[in-house]
Formats: sequence, structure tokens, C-alpha cells
Amino acid sequence: MDARAVALAVMTAVRERSAYANLALPAELRRAKLDARDSALATELTYGTLRTQGLLDRVITLVASRPVDEIDPPVLDVMRLGAYQLLFTRIGAHAAVDTSVEAARTAGLGRAGAFVNAVLRKISARDTAGWLDALREGVKDPVARLAIGTAHPEWIARAFAESLGSAASELPELLAADDARPKVHLAARPGVITGEELALITGGREGKASPYAVHLESGDPGALDPVREGMATVQDEGSQLVALAAARAPVVGEDSGRWLDLCAGPGGKAVMLGALADTEGARVDAVEVSTHRADLVRGATGDLPVTVHTLDGRDSGLDPGFDRVLLDAPCSGLGALRRRPEARWRKAPSDIPDLVALQRELLGSALRLVRPGGVVLYATCSPHLSETVSVVREAARRDDVEMLDVREILADACVEPLGGLGDGPWVQLWPHRHGTDAMFMAALRPTV
Repeated sequence: MDARAVALAVMTAVRERSAYANLALPAELRRAKLDARDSALATELTYGTLRTQGLLDRVITLVASRPVDEIDPPVLDVMRLGAYQLLFTRIGAHAAVDTSVEAARTAGLGRAGAFVNAVLRKISARDTAGWLDALREGVKDPVARLAIGTAHPEWIARAFAESLGSAASELPELLAADDARPKVHLAARPGVITGEELALITGGREGKASPYAVHLESGDPGALDPVREGMATVQDEGSQLVALAAARAPVVGEDSGRWLDLCAGPGGKAVMLGALADTEGARVDAVEVSTHRADLVRGATGDLPVTVHTLDGRDSGLDPGFDRVLLDAPCSGLGALRRRPEARWRKAPSDIPDLVALQRELLGSALRLVRPGGVVLYATCSPHLSETVSVVREAARRDDVEMLDVREILADACVEPLGGLGDGPWVQLWPHRHGTDAMFMAALRPTV
């Protein structure tokens, strides 16, 4: 199996089984036993093709004179992979076309090889700039033009611009950062290993915000001894800051050590929160509605003071009175598109209303479960205003709820001060400003 076959295998898994590329690719690479050079090529082809899929489909539609949904999906995958090589890599046109035709033949796609050959040869007649000019012809709206050029659905680019608000001029930089391959972020487990020690062991660089973060340029983190031995996990630095903020936010009165993770699956933040709780003599109840995801949380937190409940967070039945509640609410995930390149093409604006309704219910539940003077840390991995500011503002209208300034909480928790956090009291992280996923955080406290 060569690099292109690995890419096609992952693309097939994403299309047929809704697999996540960042999980499927490492398994395919291990199965293929490629050397470092071919592994790097397979990674570039896989993530690049999935990330630019919408743009590639627009080009293929122009050339093939038919909508892509009328093309047999396995054939379309081969053409997308070939088109990506033609438009976004230094691979020669002859090699890109010939290997794509051969891939169609190897896959048993019958006479589709001739169709693949014809489409890709036409695509090779123009460079990337030429095709972008063709796609933008007649498009005057600046956000729509940016969306085309950066392979984002227009509605997502527009949602980002709205969230940036007065800083909307940063949209090109944000979209570019969203398209760039992210660094691997590790989280040292509090109480077990420091960020400095983890950096020395792995050869990585310590993060500037989370004291537990270590950044690696690339590689398979699952192969690292600290990860295999449970001393570290793979976790974006922004997600680490969410757990840190939940653990460090000031409460009124004594912290009795009752902490809650209300939507804990698949367990990344539960591990960080549980490890922080362990250092403070606290315990965490972790709630997850999905049986499979609850099992993942149990497996990840087995040696930590974490009790996992397979319950619906909207009506958990747990006794109220928690000092701290972390609500990492289910969301559109628009803030992590750089790590899940296929996700941008799976989402639709119609997904948002149901998510917002769920987020409001969960936040209402969190506020019922936390004690007066305690803290609810609401977070989403999405900057969409409907999922962030709108949900929080509605909850904060209650007479018995006050907002805390998350900027001040992070100032106490971070290694170095973070700039560009906005006017508060909530915080929106951005990949182009902070090098993290676009995490949103707000802290709410029921009044005593």
C-alpha cells in the first residue's frame, strides 16, 4: 500500500462510516508500514484533500459538466485526490493523472479510468489561481470570495466574521490558520509530570498558556512513552485551559471538593479535571449520556478520583450542591476544523438550532446543580455566536446569576498572559491569535 492508497482508504472510511480522519489515518499508516517520507505524503494528501473537498468539487463540477452527486462516490474520491495533487502540491501533472487512473483501475472501477483521465487532464490545464478566478467570476461579496479561496463553506466563513465582530478584518488570517496543519498538543498529567519534564522527554516545546501544554511539530503522539504510560494525553491547549479555568475559578465560601463534568465524553477534559481534582483532594462526578462515550471516560480516568455516570445531563438526578461544574456542551465543532478537516463539509446551518436548544437546557441543568457561590464553566469548541454569547447572555439575565470575568481567571492560571481575549467577561480563543482551537469560555455563578 502506497501513500495514495492510504489516503483513499481514509477518505473511504470518512465517506462510508463517518470516520474521523485524525483517528483513521494513524491506523492506516501503521497498517501500511510506510517510511517517514511516504507517511508524510499520505498525511498531506489525506488531510489536504478532505480539507479542500468543497473547492475541489466546484472545480470538478465545472470540468465534468455534471454535479458531483451524479458521480459514483469511489470515482469521485479518486478524482478529488488527483485534483488536490494538481492544484495544491508539487507533484507533477503527469504523475498525478497517471497514478489516479491506476488507482481507479486497481479499485476495480471499470471504465471509470478514462473519465478520471479526461477530467484531471482538463484540471491540469490551469493552475490554482486560474481556477480560483474562474470560481470567483461574478462573486462580489468579500466573505464569499474568501470562502472560495480558503475552501470553507460560505456560511462558516460568515459565522467566523460575525464572531470576530469589530476585528472582522482578521478573517483572512483566521481562515488561513484554520487551513494550516496544526501542531500536536500534549497535556502533561497534573501531579504526575510537569510540562517542562514532558517537553524534555519528547523534544517538544512548552506551551505559553497552559502550564501542562507541550507542542510537537508533527509525529504520532500515540507512539510516545509518556502517552503510552498515561503520564500525558493528546489535548489541544485551548481544551486544557477550559479544564484549568473550571478548576481555578474563584468560588464564594469553602470548596468542599464536589466537582462535576456534565458532558464528559470522550474524556479529555475529564482526565485533566480529575487530575487537578486529585491534587486538591477533590472528587469529580462525570456525566455522559452515551454508553460508548461513558465507557471511554471510565477507561481514561480509571485511576483518578472520577465517578462516571451514564445519564442525561439535562436531567441527571444527581444531588445539587456542586462547587464547580464544567459544561463542555455538545456543539457544532466549528472551532476545531483544523484538526478535523472533513468536518467543515459535514456541517450545515440547519444543525445549529437544535444544538442551541440542547445547550440552553444543559446550562439550565448546570445552574441547578451548582451551589450558590459555586461556578459553572460553560465551554464550546465553536465560535458561532448562537452557541456562545447568545446562550450565555440568556442565562445571565436571571436575577440570581452573575458573570465572572474569564480573562481574570486565565490570568491566574496561565504561564504567560494571553492577549487578544476580547472585552470580556467571556473569552473566545482563536487559532490565528492563540495557536489553539477556537474555544469559547464563560463563567457563571449563582449568587449567594
